[in-house]
Amino acid sequence: MVVIILSIIVVMAAALGMSKLRYVGDYGVYFSSENPQLAAFERMEEVYGASDNVAMLIVPEEGSIFTSDLLVAIRDLTNDAWAIPHARRIDSIVNYQHTYAEDDDLIVEDLISNAASFSKQELERIEQLATNEPLLVNKLVAHNGRAAVVNVTIELPGEDILTEEPEVAAAARRLATEFEANNPGAQVHLSGITMLNTAFLEAAVNDNVSLVPLMFLLVAVILWAVFRTLIGTVSILIIVIASIATTMGLAGWAGFYLTGASSSAPIMILTLVIADCVHVLTTMVFNMRDGERKDNALLASLQLNFKPVMLTSVTTAVGFLSMNFSDSPPFQDLGNMVAVGMLLAFAFSIILFPALLTLLPLKIKPQRGDSNQMMQTLANVVIKQRGVLLPVMSLVIIGVSLLTLLNEINNSPKNFLGTSVPFRHATDLMEERMSGMTTIEVSIDSKSEGGINEPAFIEHAHELVTWLRDQEATDHVSSITDTYKRLNKNMHGDEAEWYRLPDNRELAAQYLLLYEMSLPFNLDLSNQISLEQSASRFVATFRNVSSKDLMGLERRIVEWFGVNAPQFDINVSSTMLMFAHLTHRNIAGMLLGTTLALLLISLLMTIALRSFSYGFLSLLPNLAPAAIGFGLWALWSGVVDMGISLVVGMTLGIVVDYSVHFLIKYLRAREDMNSNAEDAVRYAFASVGQALWFTTLVLFVGFMCLAQSDFRINGNMGLLTAVIILVALIVDFLFLPPLLMKLDRWLHPESKYK
Repeated sequence: MVVIILSIIVVMAAALGMSKLRYVGDYGVYFSSENPQLAAFERMEEVYGASDNVAMLIVPEEGSIFTSDLLVAIRDLTNDAWAIPHARRIDSIVNYQHTYAEDDDLIVEDLISNAASFSKQELERIEQLATNEPLLVNKLVAHNGRAAVVNVTIELPGEDILTEEPEVAAAARRLATEFEANNPGAQVHLSGITMLNTAFLEAAVNDNVSLVPLMFLLVAVILWAVFRTLIGTVSILIIVIASIATTMGLAGWAGFYLTGASSSAPIMILTLVIADCVHVLTTMVFNMRDGERKDNALLASLQLNFKPVMLTSVTTAVGFLSMNFSDSPPFQDLGNMVAVGMLLAFAFSIILFPALLTLLPLKIKPQRGDSNQMMQTLANVVIKQRGVLLPVMSLVIIGVSLLTLLNEINNSPKNFLGTSVPFRHATDLMEERMSGMTTIEVSIDSKSEGGINEPAFIEHAHELVTWLRDQEATDHVSSITDTYKRLNKNMHGDEAEWYRLPDNRELAAQYLLLYEMSLPFNLDLSNQISLEQSASRFVATFRNVSSKDLMGLERRIVEWFGVNAPQFDINVSSTMLMFAHLTHRNIAGMLLGTTLALLLISLLMTIALRSFSYGFLSLLPNLAPAAIGFGLWALWSGVVDMGISLVVGMTLGIVVDYSVHFLIKYLRAREDMNSNAEDAVRYAFASVGQALWFTTLVLFVGFMCLAQSDFRINGNMGLLTAVIILVALIVDFLFLPPLLMKLDRWLHPESKYK
């Protein structure tokens, strides 16, 4: 009773910290302060302002947006969008600053000002003009006129990251709802960086609201079905709750935020905690079914399972701690939280769990006959067929593992979310109708005031724009060079032959000055050129570009300027480019982290098994599941994203649970009980086979629950982890025993059994 009371006090004290936990959806939290791509992105924002946005995609059910009614509605939506908190700039087809010549004057005005009175001919003229304007087509209007975008640039004050973006998203959704109610023939879909952040936040909250209760229910059902004891089931669930509450409370006290990634910690802890308890309860229940008293059965179970449970808890914690080599703070937080949760789970499972089982009236009816017949049958089959199983399983492991090479590294933030999420649907639709979110921003710095008006600067910038537009995947390129050409044409009587770059600095500067003086305050060129006109930003938007290809474009841009225009400084950045680099940096970091974790786990295995040979041998069943899992992933998806890159480190400690328990039981029979190899395999299956099967079932169901997450990084991570756990059981049941019997002479050269 004292143990239970003290445990309750500790759990409650820690759990109070849960009130300090807050959800954060800002994509910026995925980057460490030392991240070089983040530094480049921040330099870009310092010069040109924030680029966070809400993109309101207007799609008519039929026909084109170029009708009087829809253009009036878009005009109203453009004006109403100023009600969105922290809106800094609003761009749409109706307020695009169209220029033309009138005698010797340059006229700058909204492209569409009074659409209600447009004739059919005027609508056709506007459509023709808009769908042929490089700065509009596939940015604010679809090339075929079947969609348009009202783009709201957001500049958050950054005073309260927990409320500012949700307020923006809520206001945008209200406007979208009102627009659809007033215009039954059209729909508004919300995309953009701000909506992406909001979707991250909502996915994290939804996971803990829906998936955690679902997992509790499934676990309760499985435990009841397996043990048929209410007291045992309730006791395990108490340990689960204590472990989760203590871990999350400590995270709150430590000042952690919950993100889309780290929000999966409770599900992982819930799943992994049960593995510890299952081993203790399984052995106890089987002992009681064989007629032993409860206290003797519990003591025997603790003596048998203490060492392997401790070792698996530590190795699982080590595996998750390897996530600290990730370059993304939320995944570092996830690894640390689960690692702490596993160590707490071990403490609770050997202290609080036995106390509960002792105090509560657990009753198990003795059963006659062999209650472990299934495992004995499986052991006999494996022993009899070992000559076939070992080569076949070896070929399967090698063959499927080689498929790993087919995986491709790719990381697109929109794909972090499931297709059922409104943001994902909106972004996919915008990518289909116009252009997506994959961009590269290039800032070219002339290093001199007014240098963007120099013919050499303009010419090199034009070459860059031309090259970008020639890329197959390019949807759109925003460039000041198009403005120069349009103004040059305007100032020469709108004659088409003058649609070309000005050929001297003074002329270019005059054009730009005249144009800027005519622009409304909130539609100036500050998002394209620096204050002193020394630098200009160019934004290219692409479709269906992999992370590898995006980084390849970045590299070629840098190399081109290094060869052809070394006199200019350039800065290449974008949100998508940051995520592309992050995945590759994650993989590099996790390779190091996983290697160190593997070495440490192998050392622990060697010490625990008291044998270098067994420690070395354990590498095969511990590494094979991940290799097979990634091979199967190549067939299922073939895309390795930020979450998938962490799975090897995560699962390494988990799958050790299987080999540890099997090898310890095998060694006990082989050395302490003086059994031969075949009987040692039978003993290992009989003593731990059921527990491993039950553990696999719980872990598989738990991570498959995580696989249902709308935050697809967690979903994919859960799916692949579930597959690897299932594969680990197969490897330890069908590959490890034949391998042990084959190598028995090497492992036990002094044994009397040959």
